[in-house]
Amino acid sequence: MKDAQANIQPNEETSAIGNIGIHNKPAHKKTRTLRFGGAAILALGSIALATQNAQALSPLAIVNGITSSGGVGVSKDILYGDQPSQDLDIYYPKPLAQAMKSQNAINTSYPMVVFVHGGSWESGNKEQYAFVGQSLAKAGYVTAVINYRKAPEHVYPDYVKDAAQAIAWSIENATSLHADPSRLAVIGHSAGAFNAVAAVANEDFLAPYGIKPTDIATVIGIAGPYSYDFRKFSSATAFGPNATPDEVMPDRQIKGAQPPYLLLTAEKDKIVHVTNTIKMTEAFKKAGVTVETGEIEGASHATSIGAMAPPLRWVNDVRAQVLTYLDKTLK
Repeated sequence: MKDAQANIQPNEETSAIGNIGIHNKPAHKKTRTLRFGGAAILALGSIALATQNAQALSPLAIVNGITSSGGVGVSKDILYGDQPSQDLDIYYPKPLAQAMKSQNAINTSYPMVVFVHGGSWESGNKEQYAFVGQSLAKAGYVTAVINYRKAPEHVYPDYVKDAAQAIAWSIENATSLHADPSRLAVIGHSAGAFNAVAAVANEDFLAPYGIKPTDIATVIGIAGPYSYDFRKFSSATAFGPNATPDEVMPDRQIKGAQPPYLLLTAEKDKIVHVTNTIKMTEAFKKAGVTVETGEIEGASHATSIGAMAPPLRWVNDVRAQVLTYLDKTLK
């Protein structure tokens, strides 16, 4: 387990939240139930008001810099697997964070979201997308923002397997996080949308954990590259030298009964073409899967996720579309 306390800033408020059972079940391994108390709770499960670590000035750093925590709580660097990059942060709605800090009885069960970030399968990390966790927690969702293994060291299907494992971990531990495992959604942006859709659409990725695609309430993909010939682009390094689109693209790997999907595209996306969503939608409909689509007007590839930050909601309506759909589906 990573030392979560290393990422807590001196001005953040922390307190023990009581014993919490965390189930960490890598593939082909027995479930381990880890229980923490005292100092260990401070390292793993302490609630801290969400602030950002120092990071290079970048568009994501700027978005995080202007996004207030609003009382949202966060538990940092929880392992969902047995490798260093297989970890996640959990963001808690303000009422839940306050109750956990004061160790009051908690009788409310919250819906949950697992968020998978983009970055061409080669870059990005959960810290850069803290604003997404904060945004969704402010809207009443316990939210896991995950890391996963990256290319070129790890190629397909490693990062999809990681998404599946993080989803399974979240379902297994939802109750301990005061979330309802039957009301869990998965959201991904760009390469993360590929990972999220691929991990659920093909039941083989969830099967090692005893989880079925229909155990997820819904999946939202934002600007995802679900159907393209990666061999013609620099992203080929993320798929291995012998891989083909027919073998890896999610629109050709639908297997098993499915939850409903929402696939969003960005009107001014110059990175991921709308044909990806068109082909994925056609494949889902052919397989009898319920799928909705939507366009984020005025959005570029970057702002299709950046505007999830509440201070940037004026840029486009991605946050409104996502929350409207989540509220309809999970609440």
